[in-house]
Order: sequence, then C-alpha cells, then structure tokens
Amino acid sequence: MNQVIEIMKNHRSIRNYSDQEVEQKKVEAILSAAQLASTSNFIQAYSVVQVTDQEKRKQLAHFSGDQTYVEQAPVFLVFCADLFRLQLVVKKEKIEPDFSTLESLLLTTIDTALFAQNVMLAAESFGLGGVYIGAIRNQPQEVSAILELPELVVPLFGMCLGYPKEPVPEQKERLPLSVILHQNSYNKNQLNVIKQYDQKIEEYYVKRTDGKRNDNWSKMMARLFSKPLRNHLRRFIQGKGFNME
Repeated sequence: MNQVIEIMKNHRSIRNYSDQEVEQKKVEAILSAAQLASTSNFIQAYSVVQVTDQEKRKQLAHFSGDQTYVEQAPVFLVFCADLFRLQLVVKKEKIEPDFSTLESLLLTTIDTALFAQNVMLAAESFGLGGVYIGAIRNQPQEVSAILELPELVVPLFGMCLGYPKEPVPEQKERLPLSVILHQNSYNKNQLNVIKQYDQKIEEYYVKRTDGKRNDNWSKMMARLFSKPLRNHLRRFIQGKGFNME
C-alpha cells in the first residue's frame, strides 16, 4: 500500500483541534495543489472563502446549527459554486453567457466538490484533520450576506481544518465494496449485505456512546429521507441567477 492510499484509508471526521497554528503558507500550498483537481471543460467554476474574522466565524457557526468547531477550528473555509467569474470573462469576449440549464449548476457543483476533496486529502498529507460543514446550506442567504457573495455564487459547504486533538475518533466503516462496485450491470440484490453492514454500524454506535445510541445506517437514511431536504435551496439558487430547469 502506498502513502496516498494510507492517508485516504485513515480519513475520519475531526472536530476537535489542538492549539497548534496552521501556517497560512501551508493553507495556500494545500489550496494550490487542490486546484489541480479535474475540472469539466477547464471551467474551474469554484471559489473558496477563508474566514479569519472571529465575528464572522461566530455568525457562521450559528447559521450552521451552532456547531462550535466552525468558530474554534484553526482554519475555516467556505466552498462556493461560482459562475460569476465565468460571466465576467464571457462578457469580456462580447458574448452573453447562457447558464439556462441544470447542467450549468451540475458542472460548478461537481467542480467544487472535486476541488474540496483534493483540499481535504492535501491537508491530511500534512497531518491535519478536518470535517465538512454541509449545514452552511441551512441558511444560505445569511451566509451569502456575511461573505458578501455576488450573484451566481452559491455557498455549498464549509470545511474546518486543524491539527487533531487526541484522542482521535474511531473510524466509521463505509458500505462494503460489494454493494458499491458493479460489474457490467447494476446488481439490485443488496439488502442481505446491507443488513450485515447495519449490524456493524449498530455495534459502532453502541461502543462509541457506551450504549446510549442504538442506531444503524438504514435507520439513519430512513430518517434523513422521510421529508424533503432543504427545500428552500431551489428558491435561493434561482434567486442567485442559476436556472434549475
């Protein structure tokens, strides 16, 4: 197993950080390396806002469900789908940009996600740990106002980074590869394997919480998708100038 694979297989969400500072040069080295992520049609349709202002951090923590590590992490980044820059350059070429399809939104969100995953991997190669903050999308209008995001720029998620504080959490096992990897055609017979996986996840939560939580993956997914997720986002994204048709 090579070093990159070892780093990837050691990933876990880190929410508690030591007092050790993360040098800005290191942050910039991480982001610069992450920019080499694949990008559809070379559009590079993402931006990242590093938030160092503590008052803004406090507000963002509140709007992200009062997750205290948003305020306390040594580094906090907000990743944004960004068509504003593309609008600028296309208009510079005397052409009116056409962002009228769902594909435009997909292109920029996929580009942003690829870039962000590279950021996490590069950070972990330096011994840092982190966690994604999807709750940025709970109140995107307020987040946009805090960060002064223009039209065609949508905050997708945040990321806390820092040196992990011991003890680090136990790794949460992922789904078996046998239900993820399909050969030549999709295999729909997955439930027996998932039941075995649910048992492992139950054991994980019982151990992690000293028996206070008895849960599994299927139950968690059933709760999550029992109602529409962040239904307000469609209206917000359309208000930002993205077409959802």
